[in-house]
Amino acid sequence: MNVVVKIGLRFLFFLFAQVLVLNQIEIGFGIQLMIYPLFILLLPVEMGVVTLMVAAFVLGILIDALSNTYGLHASSLLIVAYIRPMIFKLFAPRDGYDALVETNIFTMGTAWFLKVFGILIVVHHLWFFMLEMFKMNEIVFVLQKTFLSAPISFLICILLQYLFIQKRVEK
Repeated sequence: MNVVVKIGLRFLFFLFAQVLVLNQIEIGFGIQLMIYPLFILLLPVEMGVVTLMVAAFVLGILIDALSNTYGLHASSLLIVAYIRPMIFKLFAPRDGYDALVETNIFTMGTAWFLKVFGILIVVHHLWFFMLEMFKMNEIVFVLQKTFLSAPISFLICILLQYLFIQKRVEK
């Protein structure tokens, strides 16, 4: 499948899955399920920071517009898009990244995915909930929401990869 078509379909999937399904689920304890940061992780490695940030802004602002959240999702996704190249560089394989290989749990390995996406999802959730509360005296509640929401969102993202991404066949 053409890369542009694939990215476009993923964009629509993450947009509608977040707005129509996950934003409607109420778990309790301040838990919010957010899977759309996975979209930024799955974008090609060679994509520049500006392009990443434009894609992040468009996805985030559309989720905000449909969820009535006034820029929370856009801001959080912009942070993820901005730090993604730094995190990728920090955890780069010895031989570097293959520009043609998608960065998912199957191609990069479980250890790499746990570290890289774990950092990105925690940063995303922490920023999101800090902006949502916007009070420093609520830091305990922000941390509670972050550390309850991030692992569940992380597990859903892993599940989505096992359901929708084909494993690379070793030759």
